[in-house]
Amino acid sequence: MELPEDDRLYQAVAFATCRAFRQAETTLPPDVIRALRTAAGRESSAVARNELSNILENIALADRLALPICQDTGVPVIYLTVPPHVPYSGRLLLAVSEGVRIATREVPLRPNVVSPLKRENYGDNTGPGMPSVHVRPGDCFSITVLPKGAGAENMSRLAMLLPTEKEKIPGFIAETMLIAGGRPCPPVVLGVGIGGTFDGCAALAKEALLLPVDTMDPFEQKLCDAVNTLGIGPMGLGGETTALAVKVRTAACHTASLPVAVNVQCWAARRSTVEVEW
Repeated sequence: MELPEDDRLYQAVAFATCRAFRQAETTLPPDVIRALRTAAGRESSAVARNELSNILENIALADRLALPICQDTGVPVIYLTVPPHVPYSGRLLLAVSEGVRIATREVPLRPNVVSPLKRENYGDNTGPGMPSVHVRPGDCFSITVLPKGAGAENMSRLAMLLPTEKEKIPGFIAETMLIAGGRPCPPVVLGVGIGGTFDGCAALAKEALLLPVDTMDPFEQKLCDAVNTLGIGPMGLGGETTALAVKVRTAACHTASLPVAVNVQCWAARRSTVEVEW
């Protein structure tokens, strides 16, 4: 029997969400692998080269065995792109949550989502406010997932600078990584949000992590070079590659404020986009 249209849409979104997580958790995007290989090729430190070699071997094994790249499979951060011809309702969000539950069972994903105060585990990576779903318009009906592990997420920071303190932005970004040290499993990718509002700036920083990491504009390159002078290196053991890339997104802001956020991502810069077919 043919399913009602609403049920077909629900199942398609759930399936696409699960598929996106399977891809993201077991394979890294080509641009991230290229950046890691480039870093390995230019490192002068033998210890750093060895750590990068271990990382690349880990990636290859996960891909070949279809297993998660890291034991911390993160919390589910999802970008749902909805074109005009797709009927939008809260049922789409329910379908995304169902896809997360399926992925938790089948990939499998470690159940990381807990109550913030009681610390009780929900068991399936869903709960109040989880998955974190960002809905945006677009031409292609798709699911983009950005699994976010705690080691890197915990090192993220936000500052409300004065509008006259633009020159402090590079220092704040470098300071964020200096405080983090080896804890977020470098070499990292730093997503930077500049402008917007307090909450919007943090969202910009996270969205910046969706951008390709094997190219940077001059401003991003300058920020990345500053971070790499810290010498923290791969896995915090020293070296020339503390950051693979710094990616920046900006938004207009109030004349009296200058929000700046840094969202830290570990070397396992996982992301995947799957088109929803229904």
